Amino acid sequence: MQNNFFLKEHIVNIYDEPRKNSNIASQLIYGEKFKILDQKNNYFKIKSSFDKYLGFIKKVHTHKKFNPTHKIRILKSRIYLGNEKKKSNKFLPFASEIEILDKNKNFVLYEKGKWLKSTDLYPIAKKNTNFTKIFKSFLNCKYKWGGKTFEGIDCSALLQIFYKFNNSFFPRNTVDQIKLKKGVLSKKNFKKGDIIFWKGHVAICINSYYLIHAYGPKKKVIMMPIRKTIRLIKKTAKLDVKKIIRV
Repeated sequence: MQNNFFLKEHIVNIYDEPRKNSNIASQLIYGEKFKILDQKNNYFKIKSSFDKYLGFIKKVHTHKKFNPTHKIRILKSRIYLGNEKKKSNKFLPFASEIEILDKNKNFVLYEKGKWLKSTDLYPIAKKNTNFTKIFKSFLNCKYKWGGKTFEGIDCSALLQIFYKFNNSFFPRNTVDQIKLKKGVLSKKNFKKGDIIFWKGHVAICINSYYLIHAYGPKKKVIMMPIRKTIRLIKKTAKLDVKKIIRV
């Protein structure tokens, strides 16, 4: 069995188990590389190449030969169809990777009959270290456990997607993210770029007063006052801050 595949669908759920109604653990996005380890019924057991995440996906369309040249730099890039470039109601999510096959004015062809606006793209190697802008682009996206796109995202994916876009490894789950860098237990004064971890939750400070996070109780990505949020999570979830690191 071929060992490396690239996703040819815009978003695919990764499940904990190879069965209907299993929990969604994470997702793959368009162009993402993965290995197929096994097959059970209509599911593949896979390992994602970026973060080594293990799980099960339903059978999907894949690129077998794929040389990604560009990536989506905005929250979602609309797909246009045919030579007429008609608007579709489908989008590729932020950080998806595509291969440009042809160009026509302000559009690029990435699959037969499928076009994107060239202004929605960055070359693969180009970085965007303006994390505040990236995180803010997800504001009001709904909270979704296991999600990592405009259709729904969780707290650890919001942080991870910034690193993925910038071609840097970062773990998928908070339990692993918290171990990656040295940090402190508390701070008198927070700064832009501070990452605050609780057990099972993470938020990012966008300045000295506000943080942004995909917050389950509010059911969306939201900005909140830092100190108020720490008190609220202590009160409602009985959780103390476990660690503070830097982006």
